[in-house]
Amino acid sequence: MTVVDTGALAGVTAASAGAALAVMLVAFAVGTAKGLHRIVDVAWGVAFAAVAVVAWSLSAGHGDDVRRTVVALATVLWGLRLAVHIARRGRGHGEDPRYARMLARARGNPTLYALRTVYLLQGGLVWLVSLPVQVGVLLPDPLGATAYLGLAVWATGLAFEGLGDRQLARFKADPANRGRVMDQGLWSWTRHPNYFGDFCVWWGLYLTAVCATWQTALLTLVSPLVMSALLIWGSGKRLLEAHMADRPGYAAYRARTSGFFPRPPRRTKPARTGS
Repeated sequence: MTVVDTGALAGVTAASAGAALAVMLVAFAVGTAKGLHRIVDVAWGVAFAAVAVVAWSLSAGHGDDVRRTVVALATVLWGLRLAVHIARRGRGHGEDPRYARMLARARGNPTLYALRTVYLLQGGLVWLVSLPVQVGVLLPDPLGATAYLGLAVWATGLAFEGLGDRQLARFKADPANRGRVMDQGLWSWTRHPNYFGDFCVWWGLYLTAVCATWQTALLTLVSPLVMSALLIWGSGKRLLEAHMADRPGYAAYRARTSGFFPRPPRRTKPARTGS
């Protein structure tokens, strides 16, 4: 049975929590100064990358060098791609309506409310979701079949969300599409190719990082489950669909297109006309 050094694990998890907290506190300071708390969405990806770098640095001499490097690099690539994409998408825009509504309902000091419910909460989620990375860098086992399967799932997810984001950006850049619902490319197979991509990335990282042993797999199973819940029922799909519900054409798009897992679009029946 493979045993992870508990002392090293305690050090890695504590330092990872500190890295996530540091990123979120810097983001809080910048967001407060600019009056734009949407910056936390950029910090989300950066925080995962920071955790991966810290965990990789502290795991030297404990985990298998190939495993720890692959796991950390895969996390950094995903986190930085996401952060850069969100930063570019939000350039020149005002506050995200989600955070504006949240802070409008805040009791007491809205700045402290934002610190607690936006930044610190997301920092805690970064730490929890990244547990497979923190544990995986300490596993001495070499990569096996499950890890390579995980890398394939991770790569599929990264490609899916990257392509989906590019297709949406191209669609929005065309003035002829203003007010229209994006229903082309990957967006005709799922209403949320970017969230499905994130789903695959984190299940892939879980398989790659910790599924060499059943003990570490069980220890960290909560992480991909929490990420899945956030994407499907939490702040991802659910809030975006509520925002889009009244847009012309969205009801028909929703009727023919999968809500999450990709599949070919349903054929819509033509409306019957009287004789």
